[in-house]
Amino acid sequence: MKVRLQRYLAQAGVASRRRSEDLIAAGLVAVNGSVVTRPGSTVDPGRDRITVRGRSVRARFPETSPRAAICLALHKPPGVLTTRSDPGGGRTVFDLVDEPDRGRLVYVGRLDRDTEGLLLLTDDGRLAHRLTHPRWGVERTYVADVGGALDERRLAAGAGRGIELEDGRTAPFRSRILSRREDGRGARWKIRLVVTEGRKREVRRILEACGGQVLRLIRTRYGTVSLDDLAPGASRRLTPAEVERLAALVGLEGSGRGVG
Repeated sequence: MKVRLQRYLAQAGVASRRRSEDLIAAGLVAVNGSVVTRPGSTVDPGRDRITVRGRSVRARFPETSPRAAICLALHKPPGVLTTRSDPGGGRTVFDLVDEPDRGRLVYVGRLDRDTEGLLLLTDDGRLAHRLTHPRWGVERTYVADVGGALDERRLAAGAGRGIELEDGRTAPFRSRILSRREDGRGARWKIRLVVTEGRKREVRRILEACGGQVLRLIRTRYGTVSLDDLAPGASRRLTPAEVERLAALVGLEGSGRGVG
């Protein structure tokens, strides 16, 4: 079975189909060592070797492989990087995963160095793309310990209409103050936020825009998957039923048999 090259790249999680066409036209994609610049070109997923900027990419299609998608839940500790490799020698999330197929995994929704909590990894590029794309509005839940001079009223008012940041207004979000206390350093809050966009450092920037200082930030839920009692640095495979629920959330069916 052959598929269009831009579809292959989208399935591999490289980019959307339209963006993949731009990468192809720019001469950044090669098939079996030869640069291809025509977006309508076709490839055989089971035989051809595809590279983007010299790096191999792999996609899986249910038509050629009935194997179920691999999805992992990882508890990322603070200080660990959400990246494939770090030239500076820092630990990455892939260093924590003891998985024979980890070379095919991609992360779903980056967590910055200091943020901890739930990170999903999968070998299904299409599922990863939909779970992160704002179009699907997948909820990410965070719990933050906050100090500083947080303006509770501004946070509550902004939740319904979004908060203006330097890169534009956020989508509406939900917030709830779980606790508030005073100590020798001033007020301290524990706040739960639920966002759907996944902008870079979005939760931190929302709280900072409201006068708060984020002391600790942990992601406790992504879509239908919860962190629960998974220990820091530990990971587990999602069950086929859990993968099915994630896939259904973004309009994909049959993920337990391979998302198509």
